[in-house]
Amino acid sequence: MHSFESTVVSGGTMRRQVLLFFSVVILSSVLGQVSYTIPEEMTKGSLVGNIAQDLGLDVKRLQARKARIHTGDDTEYIMLNKEKGLLIIKERIDREALCDQTTPCALHFQIALENPIEIFPITVEITDINDNAPTFQRDEKKIEISESAVIGSKFMLEKAIDPDIGLNGLQSYTLKPTDHFKLKLHSQSDGVKKVEMILQKPLDREKQEFASLLLTAVDGGEPQRSGTMQIHVTVLDVNDNAPVFTQNVYKASVKENSLTGTVITKVSASDVDKGSNGEVSYLISSSIRSTSELFRITEEGNLILNGPIDFEKARNYEIDIEAVDRGGLSDSSKVVIDIGDINDNTPVINIISSSNSVGEDSSSNTVVAVMSVNDHDSEENGKVRCVINKNIPFTITSTSSSLYSIVTENNLDRERSSEYNITVTCSDEGVPSLSSSVTLTLQISDVNDNAPVFERSSYEAYIVENNTPGLSVFTVKARDADWNQNARVSYILEDSSVNGVPVSSYVSVSADSGVIHAVRSFDYEQIKDFHFRVKAQDGGSPPLTSNVTVKILIQDQNDNPPQVLYPVQTGGSMVAEMVPRSADVGYLVTKVVAVDVDSGQNAWLSYKLQKATDRALFEVGLQNGEIRTIRQVTDKDTVKQRLTVIVEDNGQPSRSATVVVNVAVADSFPEVLSEFTDFPHDKEYNDNLTFYLVLALAVVSFLFITCLVVIISVKIYRWRQSRVLYQSNLPVIPYYPPRYSDTLGTGTLQHVYNYEVCRTTDSRKSDCKFGRAGSQNVLIMDPSSTGTMQRIQSEKSILDEPDSPLEHLGERYLTVLLTCPSV
Repeated sequence: MHSFESTVVSGGTMRRQVLLFFSVVILSSVLGQVSYTIPEEMTKGSLVGNIAQDLGLDVKRLQARKARIHTGDDTEYIMLNKEKGLLIIKERIDREALCDQTTPCALHFQIALENPIEIFPITVEITDINDNAPTFQRDEKKIEISESAVIGSKFMLEKAIDPDIGLNGLQSYTLKPTDHFKLKLHSQSDGVKKVEMILQKPLDREKQEFASLLLTAVDGGEPQRSGTMQIHVTVLDVNDNAPVFTQNVYKASVKENSLTGTVITKVSASDVDKGSNGEVSYLISSSIRSTSELFRITEEGNLILNGPIDFEKARNYEIDIEAVDRGGLSDSSKVVIDIGDINDNTPVINIISSSNSVGEDSSSNTVVAVMSVNDHDSEENGKVRCVINKNIPFTITSTSSSLYSIVTENNLDRERSSEYNITVTCSDEGVPSLSSSVTLTLQISDVNDNAPVFERSSYEAYIVENNTPGLSVFTVKARDADWNQNARVSYILEDSSVNGVPVSSYVSVSADSGVIHAVRSFDYEQIKDFHFRVKAQDGGSPPLTSNVTVKILIQDQNDNPPQVLYPVQTGGSMVAEMVPRSADVGYLVTKVVAVDVDSGQNAWLSYKLQKATDRALFEVGLQNGEIRTIRQVTDKDTVKQRLTVIVEDNGQPSRSATVVVNVAVADSFPEVLSEFTDFPHDKEYNDNLTFYLVLALAVVSFLFITCLVVIISVKIYRWRQSRVLYQSNLPVIPYYPPRYSDTLGTGTLQHVYNYEVCRTTDSRKSDCKFGRAGSQNVLIMDPSSTGTMQRIQSEKSILDEPDSPLEHLGERYLTVLLTCPSV
């Protein structure tokens, strides 16, 4: 990470002073932090620096990562403009109120970024401008000096106070007039100059009893500022000796938070004069206003604590003590007070940046919070050690003298713990130790790291055959240990086939509830069981899946009656079992064999004798269907025995089938044959035969009537044609078709007939039919053509004769129709 230090360059002219407020110059990179230098008293909204550019960050990244300024408990003088990436003045900065005389004066804060957490230390140094003039605590001072004071006598003057520092601070003093006195400045270890007024010309009370002097304090700023104090000198009678302190510097120490009134030390000054001129009084002449408020000195020289002192505000004080006798002569000394630290400050914990949540897939050493810890005490009292509560997958590390980071130490698992309360406890090493703590609540955000898990490793369900399509069979259930969308499970039927048929034509799965529905009605006799796989898929990205095998067992229903395999029932033939008359009790006549395609108790068959010619002669085994004699066969028993056996299954409700068993009680086959030949045919067979005979008779009758009507119609038509030709006087010229032939003009058969010969079974004669004449069209051309007319009339007479060949042909044709089904 790069960092920069910025400062403001000022010169010695007014123009350069104005540039202080607007110029920011990047100078160097120091200790990994960004530093700026600005003058105090800049107006609100003034530019401090382009922090986005100096950090090498894009403005959009500042906004996206929620950049913010963290100042701890201090007043926020500078704010961040995230839209432009600039640091600007939020509140007016007074360097003297902020740092007093401490140099350098700087604001320290951090810019915190999130996702990931990054902390950038920022230092803004506040430079002094000459906005304060030197001032004296009092506007005037009265000094009484004996006329006998020797040249070189020193008189301690009050020092002026200038809150500014450096060149803008107090630089020099002037005293006017300088007839009898001059100024002498003494540099001290704290940088403050002690001001003494030195007598350089003897005083004469008779010439001048009073004198007024003007003391002026001047700073070095531009423009130069000054402050004045009026000094009134009164010349007294003879005072030969000035007070003298026993030590030039007194050293003392006091613990901070000591009670008011505590005696810190005692100073002492002696004056060899006698009487009132030897009486010495003490006063504090410190240039710092707060010093005179914190301490006071008694007439006896006891320096007493007058207010609360705090080591964290000031570690030592240097107090100027002045001893003055009644004659106005004085001496000065310095008291250096070291403030002793006690462990009175608990560590202060400030959360700079923290995450509300962290992903469970976060790697080790992921920063979840950054905090600053400060203890204003010193040495051992200010050393801080921070720990967090145990048995959590986090640890705290120190990144600098005051910054601590909470980072992940082990892998996180939201399913094990979705929230952690991290308590940070910071203790110093003072005696007794002081501590403070803060608790952070951290949510563990879910990632899709758990696949759905079915409640069972496999499922098995039963469904009764002949079910209604759409019936709910059962429900598969899978749970996902993740949260929200990652835990939303949907169910999918995996593609597979059962006996070459897609499993989706057998069952379906509800995607939301996992309910399995039957798509079709099942038949136990066709399929007894099948299995398929259901996949559970969560809603994460990418989704995780698991699957489970489901087996469906079809339960049998009593939907099939028993089927008799033996004895075989036929429509027309008769099968009989023979029992010799010598058969004993228990003789096995036959066995009824039946099966039921159902299963279980639905296929358990029982046999019962429903009807019998002689129920006292036979019995049927309940379980095996064996027909046995239950008594000795006698000659009185009829040959023909008819048994009706009912076969019943054990279903609910039960189904049954019946079979007729014919039994012949005889010793020989001829005897049996003579008795069974008069057995009537099956009624159903006879009924079918009668139906087909009646149908055949009806068809033949219809064909006969149709042929008869056709023949009569033809004869009537021809008769009418011949009558028309006979009554007409017009000659008729015959038209001979191509098949007509005339040999040597002698004439031949005018008509060509087509004969069909059909032969029926067992027919000893060949019946024939003839078709229509090849030519019957006659064209009339001339009435004188009588030859043709005569031929026509002769044809007509032939037709009219009862024994004409045509009539015989018609009768023969009718016979053909009756005997030939193909006609």
